[in-house]
Amino acid sequence: MLTKRQKQNEIKKTQRHEGDTGSPEVQVAVLSRRIEELSVHLDKNRKDKHSRRGLLGLVADRRKHLKYLEENNKRVYSALIKKLGLKK
Repeated sequence: MLTKRQKQNEIKKTQRHEGDTGSPEVQVAVLSRRIEELSVHLDKNRKDKHSRRGLLGLVADRRKHLKYLEENNKRVYSALIKKLGLKK
């Protein structure tokens, strides 16, 4: 589970301006962090099918945000991919 402090740290790292919590960059960063934590959980609990379904939903959401960024702002998209260490 992502704590409030961890989420705020992720937001501060990627926000466009002070108070920005809804930009695609911030949303992708927060989703990526949640995906990482859920992946670790699923490595330990292989039979947890409900969490696996949640993970697939998070991955789909992140993919949609990344697709939006790629179509509208390629420079920001490529910078975010490098910053988060995602494959593309």
